[in-house]
Amino acid sequence: MSFRMNRNALRGAFSGIVAFLAVVAFAQPPAGYYNSAEGLSGQPLRIALHNIIDGHTSITYAQLWSAFQSTDAKPGNKVWDMYSDIPSGTPPYVYTFGTDQCAGGYNSEGDCYNREHSFPQSWFNGSSPMYTDLFHLYPTDGFVNNKRDNFPYGNVGSADWTSQNGSKLGLCLDPGYNGTVFEPIDAYKGDFARSYFYMMTRYYGEMSGWPAPVVQNGDLIPWEMAVLVQWSDLDPVSPKETARNNAVYAIQNNRNPYIDRPEWVHAIWGAILGVPENAGPEMSLRSSASGLHVERGTAATGTLFVHDMAGRTLLSSPIGSGRSDIAFSAPDGIYLAEVISPDGRSVQRFVW
Repeated sequence: MSFRMNRNALRGAFSGIVAFLAVVAFAQPPAGYYNSAEGLSGQPLRIALHNIIDGHTSITYAQLWSAFQSTDAKPGNKVWDMYSDIPSGTPPYVYTFGTDQCAGGYNSEGDCYNREHSFPQSWFNGSSPMYTDLFHLYPTDGFVNNKRDNFPYGNVGSADWTSQNGSKLGLCLDPGYNGTVFEPIDAYKGDFARSYFYMMTRYYGEMSGWPAPVVQNGDLIPWEMAVLVQWSDLDPVSPKETARNNAVYAIQNNRNPYIDRPEWVHAIWGAILGVPENAGPEMSLRSSASGLHVERGTAATGTLFVHDMAGRTLLSSPIGSGRSDIAFSAPDGIYLAEVISPDGRSVQRFVW
């Protein structure tokens, strides 16, 4: 009994920190937003999510300029450009909204920013509402955007060209494709991957006639699917994505479910790729007053998710090999911990 009282007291000390992290790290969909998708997996889950996010409010192409000021803003009215930003350092240049907007041509990096269709418009014949769907449109340096052109995303071997923040263009390293691809920096690979999974869900059943080279029979072709699943695993959802998801929701009235619930990427596309539900390496987990203690041996870096028995995600945290101590707080009950990494998916229930 005394342990329970001490544990509850300690929980109070951590609750403010955890609550803050929860607000920063997670998008907050309205209550019940995903009710019809809970408990599903595979194509039934994808269809349920499509029905939830379908029919969004579409804006005009001109309105993208002002929309970016709420969806992709840094402090000081600056543009958050994933093709030039360096999260762990100083970007080579930073644009100001309006002032540095491309009005015509550009000669080099740092001249101006424009509107990047991360899923190129030629891949869907420039049709609406895809043409202005903010979940795959970003403000980016015009010169880098032009270099990227309509090449697929993928991992580059020897780069033919490298931007000032380290984004690369060159021949693809990934099995199944030997053409030219564009590779953003590691910090934003998950952002672009989850944009593509959104496209494959929002426009499920509507892609007939799209000349997209990475789409076949209404879904991503295997090599691209494998790349983007890996990118989503290795670059977990960031506070930037969370804030953007909420900002786009305020404009379009729909959300990117793979930002809210990144584990759904594996629930749908992991199954297609043949990744068994519990294929990951063995892990051991125990809970204490200070949080979760996880031991994973030599397993690859991945993402730890904690879900309650209603399927809600309470925690998402990067996790490495060996032992990790992770702050966690929740009401007494039974919870599900899962780690998704390139090694597979590991699951363990625990009592808190």
